[in-house]
Amino acid sequence: MKVGLLTLEQKKEIASQLYAPDCYFNPIQDVNNNWIISTQEMEQCEVEEFMWVKESELIDYEPKPTPLPTN
Repeated sequence: MKVGLLTLEQKKEIASQLYAPDCYFNPIQDVNNNWIISTQEMEQCEVEEFMWVKESELIDYEPKPTPLPTN
């Protein structure tokens, strides 16, 4: 799966901002500590101020491991 790569500054600019009605950017970090957004966020962006996300570099998604639950 591909995701959009962000710089730290770009992440700070879009975090929790609307990209379409009732839809907010939700940048996360991958296993390599890259800030990323989904291709859906990129493709569905309707806000002129953030249209640059459509040109973000695509990279392979490498999720962080999920911690095991402790009892």
